[in-house]
Amino acid sequence: MDWNRYRFLSTWSLPAPPATVYDALMRAEDYPRWWRQVRRVDRTDDTSGVISIRSVLPYDMTFTARQVRRDAAAGVLEAAVTGDIEGWLRWTITPRGTGTTARFEQVVDVNKALLRRLAVPGRPVFRANHWLMMRSGRRGLAAHLEAV
Repeated sequence: MDWNRYRFLSTWSLPAPPATVYDALMRAEDYPRWWRQVRRVDRTDDTSGVISIRSVLPYDMTFTARQVRRDAAAGVLEAAVTGDIEGWLRWTITPRGTGTTARFEQVVDVNKALLRRLAVPGRPVFRANHWLMMRSGRRGLAAHLEAV
């Protein structure tokens, strides 16, 4: 097992139509407005940006995300990431009753030196940290969508 590789899956139920959720998730530069762990998003061009995040644990992660797929008809947003993490992430948006299911998948290798050194003993804590970040993101997006 590669202790520095992570696979994450989160499913968010949201009280808004799929097109509205897709539009909100497509605008990564707005994430810091509703997702407090996303500290900063700086666009570098039309399909890339540098993102800084920090969840509960006292470390920041910075990476570049480059869009590799944007398909509104299929409800898919996918990006390749490099930096403190390297791999890919994908949002898949589908209708659910009068709302939406937003499925987040991520497969990454951790490059940040401290996290690599603590890979084995820290893994459960790092996974919990990610879970807390995703829970906060779901809550933040739901509140943002209700306010729109």
